[in-house]
Amino acid sequence: DTYILFISFHYKEWTGVEYHYIVFILCVLNIIFFAPFLIFVSGSCFINLLLHIYKRKNGLDEDFSNKSWDNGKLMVASILSMVGKLGHGYELHGIEKIPEGPGLIVYYHGAIPLDYCYFISNLYIQTGRLCYSAVDRFFAMLPGIELLFNLFPAVHSGRDESVEILKKGNLLGVSPGGSREAFFSDENYNLLWGNRKGFAQVAIDAKVPIIPLFTQNIREGYRTFGKIGFFRWLYEHSRLLFIPAYGGFPVKLRTYVGDPIPYDPNITATELVEKVRKKRLTLLGCLESGNYVATVLMQGGSVE
Repeated sequence: DTYILFISFHYKEWTGVEYHYIVFILCVLNIIFFAPFLIFVSGSCFINLLLHIYKRKNGLDEDFSNKSWDNGKLMVASILSMVGKLGHGYELHGIEKIPEGPGLIVYYHGAIPLDYCYFISNLYIQTGRLCYSAVDRFFAMLPGIELLFNLFPAVHSGRDESVEILKKGNLLGVSPGGSREAFFSDENYNLLWGNRKGFAQVAIDAKVPIIPLFTQNIREGYRTFGKIGFFRWLYEHSRLLFIPAYGGFPVKLRTYVGDPIPYDPNITATELVEKVRKKRLTLLGCLESGNYVATVLMQGGSVE
């Protein structure tokens, strides 16, 4: 704040413009560029508050396997599903491809992963199944959303915990690209996995299939300023998850579930990663657009 005031004061000296106008403009820009992230976090906190009210009203404890929590889960899933329908006409295709037993769901990480939230909500509504989610430690430590992350379980402890979750017969969602893919991928939907193959090793160790997932138009709905060199430098040197984003455009979001890649005891993690990459490329074929205008016009369209 002191730095901004210092710059603003000297800007007034140079231009004659009052400093408070500059501060106002900077505040507006901050609100615009960080609005998608702030709305995402604020929405999560609001849902968490509703869950606390539900918990208190029904006298529940922290045993989330208790059937009394089912209505709370359905409430959360219904809210998120409604938001997805109203904001983006959200659709989920290929849910029947998800096997009955355990599986590792691998998805592309958009700038704001709302599509994944809509996916796990619709999955619960349609099948009654919960999907565990691997999240960044930063989000796991955010205050005000702990109950939500316990009810729709989010994990961040690493490979061993992930294997145990899968061995117990659960679904687990993971994005190998993580925050780097969220911030620095673009409208071409480049996969920024680097040399990461831990997710493949988890699937091998747990002996479960990998299920690819991709949401059409997620990059047209929300974008970042990741192409600006300064933000890339800032992220690489600090790992701060505060890259400015913009969006919330009313584009049609369709999530496609790909054909599962079955467990193969004779495959290596490196080979499995390449298999998943190829599967993801076939899902990218569902992408029709590349620009905002086209995808808005698709709002009521069909992919066939």
